[in-house]
Amino acid sequence: MATPRSGPYIWVTWLSKLLVGDAYCEWAAWFKAHYTEYARVPSSFNLAAWQVDHTAMLTTVREGLEASGADVSLEVVSAYVDQTPEGDLSQSRAKEFPHMKIYPTVADALTLGTDQLAVDGILLIGEHGTYPNNDKGQKLYPRYELFKQIVSVFRTTGTTCPVFNDKHLSWNWDWAKEMYDTSQEMNFAFMAGSSLPVTYRNPQIDFPYGATLTEAQCVGYGGVDSYDFHALETIQCMVERRQGGETGVQWMETYRGDTFWDAHASGLWSRDLFEAALCRSHTLTPARPGFNNPFPTIDELVHLVESPVAYQYEHHDGLRSTMILMNGLVQDFNFAARIKGRDTPFSTQMYLPMPPARTTLANFFSPLVNNVEQMFLTGKATYPVERTLLTSGLVIAGVDSLHQDQVRIETPHLNTAYQATEDSTFWRT
Repeated sequence: MATPRSGPYIWVTWLSKLLVGDAYCEWAAWFKAHYTEYARVPSSFNLAAWQVDHTAMLTTVREGLEASGADVSLEVVSAYVDQTPEGDLSQSRAKEFPHMKIYPTVADALTLGTDQLAVDGILLIGEHGTYPNNDKGQKLYPRYELFKQIVSVFRTTGTTCPVFNDKHLSWNWDWAKEMYDTSQEMNFAFMAGSSLPVTYRNPQIDFPYGATLTEAQCVGYGGVDSYDFHALETIQCMVERRQGGETGVQWMETYRGDTFWDAHASGLWSRDLFEAALCRSHTLTPARPGFNNPFPTIDELVHLVESPVAYQYEHHDGLRSTMILMNGLVQDFNFAARIKGRDTPFSTQMYLPMPPARTTLANFFSPLVNNVEQMFLTGKATYPVERTLLTSGLVIAGVDSLHQDQVRIETPHLNTAYQATEDSTFWRT
Protein backbone atom coordinates (compact mmCIF):
# COMPACT_ATOMS: atom_id res chain seq x y z
CA MET A 1 0.00 0.00 0.00
CA ALA A 2 1.31 3.44 -0.91
CA THR A 3 2.21 5.76 1.97
CA PRO A 4 1.61 9.54 1.63
CA ARG A 5 4.75 11.68 1.85
CA SER A 6 4.88 14.48 4.40
CA GLY A 7 5.34 16.89 1.46
CA PRO A 8 5.90 16.81 -2.32
CA TYR A 9 9.24 15.18 -3.22
CA ILE A 10 10.59 15.28 -6.77
CA TRP A 11 13.73 13.99 -8.48
CA VAL A 12 14.75 15.97 -11.54
CA THR A 13 15.03 12.74 -13.53
CA TRP A 14 11.32 12.10 -13.06
CA LEU A 15 10.53 15.31 -14.89
CA SER A 16 13.19 15.03 -17.56
CA LYS A 17 11.49 11.99 -19.10
CA LEU A 18 8.28 14.00 -19.42
CA LEU A 19 10.13 16.92 -20.96
CA VAL A 20 11.88 14.86 -23.63
CA GLY A 21 8.89 12.67 -24.42
CA ASP A 22 10.13 9.35 -23.05
CA ALA A 23 7.13 9.39 -20.69
CA TYR A 24 3.83 11.16 -21.04
CA CYS A 25 1.83 10.21 -17.95
CA GLU A 26 1.91 13.24 -15.65
CA TRP A 27 -0.06 11.23 -13.11
CA ALA A 28 2.89 8.92 -12.60
CA ALA A 29 5.22 11.80 -11.75
CA TRP A 30 2.59 13.37 -9.51
CA PHE A 31 1.97 10.07 -7.70
CA LYS A 32 5.67 9.48 -7.04
CA ALA A 33 5.97 13.04 -5.74
CA HIS A 34 3.21 12.50 -3.18
CA TYR A 35 3.51 8.82 -2.24
CA THR A 36 6.22 6.31 -1.33
CA GLU A 37 6.47 2.60 -0.53
CA TYR A 38 4.24 1.69 -3.47
CA ALA A 39 4.62 -1.48 -5.54
CA ARG A 40 7.16 -1.05 -8.34
CA VAL A 41 6.37 -2.14 -11.88
CA PRO A 42 7.94 -5.57 -12.53
CA SER A 43 10.49 -6.02 -15.29
CA SER A 44 7.96 -8.03 -17.28
CA PHE A 45 5.66 -5.00 -17.48
CA ASN A 46 3.48 -5.00 -20.65
CA LEU A 47 3.55 -1.39 -21.86
CA ALA A 48 1.01 -1.95 -24.66
CA ALA A 49 -1.55 -3.48 -22.30
CA TRP A 50 -0.97 -0.69 -19.81
CA GLN A 51 -1.71 1.93 -22.45
CA VAL A 52 -4.95 0.21 -23.41
CA ASP A 53 -6.11 0.19 -19.79
CA HIS A 54 -4.79 3.66 -18.95
CA THR A 55 -8.17 5.37 -18.53
CA ALA A 56 -9.56 2.65 -16.29
CA MET A 57 -6.40 2.69 -14.20
CA LEU A 58 -6.59 6.45 -13.74
CA THR A 59 -10.22 6.16 -12.71
CA THR A 60 -9.30 3.64 -10.01
CA VAL A 61 -6.49 5.87 -8.75
CA ARG A 62 -8.75 8.91 -8.75
CA GLU A 63 -11.49 7.15 -6.78
CA GLY A 64 -8.98 6.00 -4.19
CA LEU A 65 -7.48 9.48 -3.82
CA GLU A 66 -10.88 11.12 -3.50
CA ALA A 67 -11.91 8.55 -0.91
CA SER A 68 -8.91 9.66 1.16
CA GLY A 69 -9.93 13.31 0.88
CA ALA A 70 -7.66 14.40 -1.97
CA ASP A 71 -8.90 16.92 -4.57
CA VAL A 72 -8.25 15.60 -8.07
CA SER A 73 -8.59 17.86 -11.11
CA LEU A 74 -8.15 17.69 -14.88
CA GLU A 75 -5.69 19.41 -17.19
CA VAL A 76 -5.88 20.30 -20.88
CA VAL A 77 -2.62 18.98 -22.34
CA SER A 78 -3.09 19.34 -26.09
CA ALA A 79 -5.20 20.93 -28.78
CA TYR A 80 -5.78 20.92 -32.51
CA VAL A 81 -7.10 24.16 -34.00
CA ASP A 82 -8.67 23.83 -37.45
CA GLN A 83 -8.82 27.59 -38.14
CA THR A 84 -7.48 30.68 -36.41
CA PRO A 85 -9.73 33.56 -37.43
CA GLU A 86 -9.53 37.07 -36.00
CA GLY A 87 -10.20 36.95 -32.28
CA ASP A 88 -8.99 33.36 -31.91
CA LEU A 89 -7.78 32.64 -28.38
CA SER A 90 -5.84 29.42 -28.94
CA GLN A 91 -2.41 31.00 -29.33
CA SER A 92 -2.76 33.25 -26.28
CA ARG A 93 -4.07 30.32 -24.22
CA ALA A 94 -1.09 28.21 -25.25
CA LYS A 95 1.24 30.96 -24.01
CA GLU A 96 -0.72 31.32 -20.78
CA PHE A 97 -0.73 27.57 -20.14
CA PRO A 98 2.61 26.21 -21.43
CA HIS A 99 1.73 22.61 -20.47
CA MET A 100 -0.93 22.74 -23.23
CA LYS A 101 0.63 22.23 -26.65
CA ILE A 102 -1.06 22.96 -29.98
CA TYR A 103 -0.43 20.19 -32.51
CA PRO A 104 -0.70 20.32 -36.32
CA THR A 105 -3.12 17.39 -36.63
CA VAL A 106 -5.90 15.75 -34.65
CA ALA A 107 -3.87 12.55 -34.44
CA ASP A 108 -0.85 14.38 -33.01
CA ALA A 109 -3.01 16.13 -30.42
CA LEU A 110 -4.51 12.84 -29.24
CA THR A 111 -1.24 10.92 -29.15
CA LEU A 112 0.98 13.83 -28.04
CA GLY A 113 3.15 13.05 -31.03
CA THR A 114 3.52 9.34 -30.16
CA ASP A 115 2.01 6.21 -31.68
CA GLN A 116 -0.42 5.64 -28.79
CA LEU A 117 -3.50 7.42 -27.48
CA ALA A 118 -2.15 9.64 -24.71
CA VAL A 119 -5.22 11.50 -23.42
CA ASP A 120 -8.09 10.39 -21.21
CA GLY A 121 -10.86 12.53 -22.69
CA ILE A 122 -11.57 14.49 -25.86
CA LEU A 123 -13.52 17.71 -26.27
CA LEU A 124 -14.72 18.22 -29.86
CA ILE A 125 -15.79 21.81 -30.60
CA GLY A 126 -16.37 22.02 -34.33
CA GLU A 127 -17.77 25.50 -34.91
CA HIS A 128 -14.90 27.96 -34.50
CA GLY A 129 -13.80 29.32 -37.83
CA THR A 130 -15.24 30.40 -41.16
CA TYR A 131 -17.22 27.64 -42.86
CA PRO A 132 -19.64 27.79 -45.82
CA ASN A 133 -23.42 27.54 -45.83
CA ASN A 134 -25.37 25.21 -48.12
CA ASP A 135 -28.49 26.21 -50.07
CA LYS A 136 -30.66 25.39 -47.04
CA GLY A 137 -28.77 27.86 -44.87
CA GLN A 138 -27.03 25.17 -42.82
CA LYS A 139 -23.54 26.04 -41.61
CA LEU A 140 -21.26 23.17 -42.66
CA TYR A 141 -19.32 22.82 -39.43
CA PRO A 142 -16.83 19.93 -39.59
CA ARG A 143 -17.97 18.04 -36.50
CA TYR A 144 -18.33 14.78 -38.41
CA GLU A 145 -15.00 15.19 -40.18
CA LEU A 146 -13.18 15.83 -36.89
CA PHE A 147 -15.00 12.92 -35.24
CA LYS A 148 -13.83 10.60 -38.03
CA GLN A 149 -10.23 11.64 -37.38
CA ILE A 150 -10.67 10.90 -33.68
CA VAL A 151 -12.09 7.47 -34.45
CA SER A 152 -9.20 6.80 -36.82
CA VAL A 153 -6.79 7.26 -33.91
CA PHE A 154 -8.94 4.94 -31.78
CA ARG A 155 -8.82 2.23 -34.43
CA THR A 156 -5.11 2.66 -35.13
CA THR A 157 -4.07 2.54 -31.48
CA GLY A 158 -6.66 0.01 -30.32
CA THR A 159 -7.57 2.37 -27.49
CA THR A 160 -10.55 4.64 -26.84
CA CYS A 161 -11.54 7.30 -24.34
CA PRO A 162 -14.66 9.42 -23.64
CA VAL A 163 -15.62 12.03 -26.25
CA PHE A 164 -17.79 15.12 -25.83
CA ASN A 165 -19.16 16.83 -28.95
CA ASP A 166 -20.28 20.41 -28.42
CA LYS A 167 -23.88 21.06 -29.57
CA HIS A 168 -25.58 18.98 -32.30
CA LEU A 169 -23.79 16.06 -33.89
CA SER A 170 -23.93 17.12 -37.53
CA TRP A 171 -25.94 19.04 -40.12
CA ASN A 172 -26.27 15.74 -42.02
CA TRP A 173 -28.52 13.06 -40.48
CA ASP A 174 -26.62 10.08 -41.92
CA TRP A 175 -23.41 11.46 -40.45
CA ALA A 176 -25.00 12.16 -37.08
CA LYS A 177 -26.36 8.61 -36.94
CA GLU A 178 -22.98 7.21 -37.96
CA MET A 179 -21.30 9.10 -35.11
CA TYR A 180 -23.74 7.62 -32.63
CA ASP A 181 -23.50 4.11 -34.10
CA THR A 182 -19.70 4.25 -34.02
CA SER A 183 -19.67 5.13 -30.32
CA GLN A 184 -21.96 2.17 -29.67
CA GLU A 185 -19.88 -0.18 -31.81
CA MET A 186 -16.57 0.81 -30.20
CA ASN A 187 -18.09 1.13 -26.72
CA PHE A 188 -16.67 4.49 -25.69
CA ALA A 189 -18.53 7.07 -23.62
CA PHE A 190 -20.06 9.66 -25.93
CA MET A 191 -21.95 12.78 -24.97
CA ALA A 192 -23.05 15.91 -26.83
CA GLY A 193 -25.46 18.78 -26.63
CA SER A 194 -26.37 22.23 -25.40
CA SER A 195 -25.70 23.98 -22.10
CA LEU A 196 -29.44 24.54 -21.63
CA PRO A 197 -30.37 21.10 -20.18
CA VAL A 198 -27.70 21.34 -17.48
CA THR A 199 -27.75 25.05 -16.64
CA TYR A 200 -29.49 26.80 -13.75
CA ARG A 201 -33.29 26.85 -13.61
CA ASN A 202 -35.67 29.41 -12.24
CA PRO A 203 -37.49 28.03 -10.35
CA GLN A 204 -35.19 25.10 -9.52
CA ILE A 205 -37.58 22.32 -10.41
CA ASP A 206 -37.43 19.23 -12.56
CA PHE A 207 -40.09 17.52 -14.58
CA PRO A 208 -41.55 14.74 -12.41
CA TYR A 209 -39.98 11.45 -13.44
CA GLY A 210 -42.57 9.10 -14.88
CA ALA A 211 -45.35 11.70 -15.11
CA THR A 212 -47.90 11.58 -17.94
CA LEU A 213 -47.32 14.45 -20.37
CA THR A 214 -49.76 15.65 -23.04
CA GLU A 215 -48.12 18.80 -24.50
CA ALA A 216 -44.84 20.71 -24.19
CA GLN A 217 -43.52 24.06 -25.42
CA CYS A 218 -40.36 26.11 -25.34
CA VAL A 219 -40.38 29.84 -26.10
CA GLY A 220 -36.89 31.08 -26.90
CA TYR A 221 -34.99 33.19 -29.38
CA GLY A 222 -32.24 33.04 -31.98
CA GLY A 223 -31.85 31.69 -35.49
CA VAL A 224 -32.66 28.59 -37.48
CA ASP A 225 -29.92 25.94 -37.58
CA SER A 226 -28.40 27.51 -34.49
CA TYR A 227 -30.48 28.49 -31.47
CA ASP A 228 -33.36 26.26 -32.54
CA PHE A 229 -31.11 23.43 -31.36
CA HIS A 230 -30.90 24.94 -27.86
CA ALA A 231 -34.69 25.31 -27.64
CA LEU A 232 -35.19 21.72 -28.81
CA GLU A 233 -32.69 20.47 -26.22
CA THR A 234 -34.63 22.44 -23.59
CA ILE A 235 -37.79 20.56 -24.52
CA GLN A 236 -36.14 17.17 -24.85
CA CYS A 237 -34.34 17.15 -21.49
CA MET A 238 -37.79 17.53 -19.90
CA VAL A 239 -40.08 15.36 -22.02
CA GLU A 240 -37.67 12.40 -22.04
CA ARG A 241 -38.54 12.00 -18.35
CA ARG A 242 -42.22 11.24 -19.09
CA GLN A 243 -43.92 7.92 -18.46
CA GLY A 244 -42.53 5.33 -20.86
CA GLY A 245 -39.50 7.44 -21.76
CA GLU A 246 -38.73 8.84 -25.19
CA THR A 247 -40.39 7.06 -28.13
CA GLY A 248 -38.98 9.01 -31.10
CA VAL A 249 -40.65 11.50 -33.45
CA GLN A 250 -42.90 10.61 -36.42
CA TRP A 251 -43.37 14.00 -38.13
CA MET A 252 -42.53 17.70 -38.00
CA GLU A 253 -44.20 20.80 -39.40
CA THR A 254 -42.86 24.37 -39.35
CA TYR A 255 -44.44 27.82 -39.26
CA ARG A 256 -42.89 31.17 -40.08
CA GLY A 257 -44.16 34.73 -40.55
CA ASP A 258 -47.85 35.02 -41.38
CA THR A 259 -48.28 31.25 -41.23
CA PHE A 260 -47.02 31.36 -37.65
CA TRP A 261 -49.50 34.05 -36.60
CA ASP A 262 -52.38 32.15 -38.20
CA ALA A 263 -51.40 28.98 -36.33
CA HIS A 264 -50.94 30.88 -33.08
CA ALA A 265 -54.34 32.55 -33.36
CA SER A 266 -56.04 29.24 -34.18
CA GLY A 267 -54.65 27.56 -31.05
CA LEU A 268 -52.51 25.02 -32.88
CA TRP A 269 -50.34 25.13 -29.77
CA SER A 270 -51.88 25.88 -26.40
CA ARG A 271 -52.11 29.55 -25.54
CA ASP A 272 -51.93 28.92 -21.79
CA LEU A 273 -48.65 27.02 -22.15
CA PHE A 274 -47.27 29.80 -24.35
CA GLU A 275 -48.19 32.38 -21.72
CA ALA A 276 -46.88 30.22 -18.87
CA ALA A 277 -43.53 30.05 -20.65
CA LEU A 278 -43.48 33.83 -21.26
CA CYS A 279 -44.22 34.44 -17.58
CA ARG A 280 -40.90 32.76 -16.72
CA SER A 281 -38.88 35.10 -18.93
CA HIS A 282 -36.52 37.66 -17.38
CA THR A 283 -36.11 39.51 -20.66
CA LEU A 284 -39.69 40.03 -21.85
CA THR A 285 -39.75 43.20 -23.95
CA PRO A 286 -42.27 45.79 -22.66
CA ALA A 287 -45.20 45.96 -25.04
CA ARG A 288 -46.01 49.59 -24.26
CA PRO A 289 -43.56 52.46 -23.62
CA GLY A 290 -43.42 53.44 -19.96
CA PHE A 291 -44.97 50.16 -18.72
CA ASN A 292 -42.83 47.26 -17.58
CA ASN A 293 -45.37 44.59 -16.77
CA PRO A 294 -48.34 44.46 -19.18
CA PHE A 295 -48.63 41.09 -20.91
CA PRO A 296 -48.47 41.58 -24.70
CA THR A 297 -51.58 41.16 -26.79
CA ILE A 298 -51.54 39.38 -30.16
CA ASP A 299 -51.33 42.73 -31.96
CA GLU A 300 -48.43 43.79 -29.76
CA LEU A 301 -46.66 40.49 -30.38
CA VAL A 302 -46.96 41.01 -34.13
CA HIS A 303 -45.42 44.46 -33.71
CA LEU A 304 -42.54 43.23 -31.53
CA VAL A 305 -41.65 40.02 -33.39
CA GLU A 306 -40.85 40.45 -37.08
CA SER A 307 -40.21 36.83 -38.09
CA PRO A 308 -41.43 34.24 -35.57
CA VAL A 309 -40.65 30.56 -36.17
CA ALA A 310 -42.23 27.42 -34.73
CA TYR A 311 -41.42 23.74 -35.07
CA GLN A 312 -44.26 21.45 -34.06
CA TYR A 313 -43.71 17.71 -33.97
CA GLU A 314 -45.44 14.58 -32.75
CA HIS A 315 -43.75 11.81 -30.82
CA HIS A 316 -44.70 8.18 -31.44
CA ASP A 317 -46.67 8.05 -28.18
CA GLY A 318 -48.86 10.99 -29.26
CA LEU A 319 -47.10 13.77 -27.33
CA ARG A 320 -46.94 17.06 -29.26
CA SER A 321 -44.06 19.43 -28.65
CA THR A 322 -43.66 22.94 -30.05
CA MET A 323 -40.47 24.97 -30.26
CA ILE A 324 -41.06 28.71 -30.72
CA LEU A 325 -38.46 31.38 -31.55
CA MET A 326 -39.62 34.93 -30.75
CA ASN A 327 -36.82 37.33 -31.60
CA GLY A 328 -37.64 40.80 -30.35
CA LEU A 329 -39.81 39.50 -27.51
CA VAL A 330 -37.46 37.41 -25.32
CA GLN A 331 -33.75 36.66 -25.00
CA ASP A 332 -33.96 33.51 -22.91
CA PHE A 333 -35.38 29.97 -23.03
CA ASN A 334 -38.59 29.15 -21.19
CA PHE A 335 -40.33 25.79 -20.90
CA ALA A 336 -43.94 24.91 -20.17
CA ALA A 337 -45.84 21.63 -20.23
CA ARG A 338 -49.17 20.08 -19.40
CA ILE A 339 -49.03 17.23 -16.91
CA LYS A 340 -51.99 14.90 -16.48
CA GLY A 341 -53.71 15.47 -13.16
CA ARG A 342 -52.19 18.92 -12.66
CA ASP A 343 -54.49 21.96 -12.98
CA THR A 344 -51.82 24.54 -13.79
CA PRO A 345 -49.01 24.31 -16.35
CA PHE A 346 -45.58 23.13 -15.29
CA SER A 347 -43.07 25.84 -16.24
CA THR A 348 -39.52 27.00 -15.62
CA GLN A 349 -36.74 29.03 -17.22
CA MET A 350 -33.39 27.59 -18.25
CA TYR A 351 -31.31 30.40 -16.84
CA LEU A 352 -28.20 30.97 -18.91
CA PRO A 353 -25.86 33.66 -17.49
CA MET A 354 -24.90 35.37 -20.74
CA PRO A 355 -24.17 39.07 -21.34
CA PRO A 356 -25.57 41.56 -21.98
CA ALA A 357 -29.22 40.73 -21.31
CA ARG A 358 -28.96 38.72 -18.08
CA THR A 359 -25.55 39.23 -16.51
CA THR A 360 -22.16 40.87 -16.91
CA LEU A 361 -20.40 37.54 -16.34
CA ALA A 362 -20.43 34.89 -19.07
CA ASN A 363 -20.78 31.71 -17.03
CA PHE A 364 -23.03 29.66 -19.27
CA PHE A 365 -20.52 26.90 -20.09
CA SER A 366 -19.50 25.94 -16.56
CA PRO A 367 -22.47 23.63 -15.81
CA LEU A 368 -21.86 21.75 -19.06
CA VAL A 369 -18.12 21.47 -18.42
CA ASN A 370 -18.95 19.98 -15.02
CA ASN A 371 -20.81 17.15 -16.75
CA VAL A 372 -18.02 16.73 -19.29
CA GLU A 373 -15.45 16.44 -16.51
CA GLN A 374 -17.54 13.82 -14.74
CA MET A 375 -17.63 11.75 -17.91
CA PHE A 376 -13.88 12.07 -18.42
CA LEU A 377 -13.20 11.01 -14.83
CA THR A 378 -15.68 8.14 -14.61
CA GLY A 379 -15.77 6.94 -18.21
CA LYS A 380 -19.59 7.17 -18.14
CA ALA A 381 -21.91 9.75 -19.74
CA THR A 382 -23.99 11.75 -17.24
CA TYR A 383 -26.97 11.95 -19.61
CA PRO A 384 -27.97 9.94 -22.71
CA VAL A 385 -26.38 10.92 -26.02
CA GLU A 386 -29.60 9.68 -27.65
CA ARG A 387 -31.12 13.02 -26.57
CA THR A 388 -28.75 14.94 -28.82
CA LEU A 389 -29.02 12.41 -31.62
CA LEU A 390 -32.76 13.09 -31.66
CA THR A 391 -32.47 16.88 -31.38
CA SER A 392 -29.86 16.88 -34.15
CA GLY A 393 -32.39 15.14 -36.36
CA LEU A 394 -35.12 17.58 -35.33
CA VAL A 395 -32.99 20.58 -36.31
CA ILE A 396 -32.32 18.99 -39.70
CA ALA A 397 -36.04 18.24 -40.19
CA GLY A 398 -36.95 21.81 -39.23
CA VAL A 399 -34.47 23.27 -41.70
CA ASP A 400 -35.75 20.93 -44.43
CA SER A 401 -39.37 21.87 -43.75
CA LEU A 402 -38.68 25.60 -43.90
CA HIS A 403 -36.61 25.13 -47.05
CA GLN A 404 -39.56 23.32 -48.66
CA ASP A 405 -42.07 26.12 -47.90
CA GLN A 406 -43.07 24.75 -44.50
CA VAL A 407 -44.34 21.34 -45.61
CA ARG A 408 -44.82 18.52 -43.14
CA ILE A 409 -41.74 16.31 -42.95
CA GLU A 410 -42.28 12.66 -42.13
CA THR A 411 -39.47 11.41 -39.89
CA PRO A 412 -39.46 7.60 -39.76
CA HIS A 413 -35.69 7.75 -39.23
CA LEU A 414 -36.16 9.64 -35.94
CA ASN A 415 -37.29 6.46 -34.17
CA THR A 416 -34.79 7.06 -31.37
CA ALA A 417 -36.32 5.54 -28.26
CA TYR A 418 -34.52 5.70 -24.94
CA GLN A 419 -35.03 5.98 -21.20
CA ALA A 420 -33.60 8.98 -19.37
CA THR A 421 -31.86 8.57 -16.04
CA GLU A 422 -33.95 9.48 -13.03
CA ASP A 423 -31.17 11.64 -11.56
CA SER A 424 -31.32 15.05 -13.18
CA THR A 425 -28.17 16.91 -14.21
CA PHE A 426 -29.25 20.54 -14.09
CA TRP A 427 -27.10 22.96 -12.06
CA ARG A 428 -28.42 23.60 -8.55
CA THR A 429 -27.43 26.51 -6.33
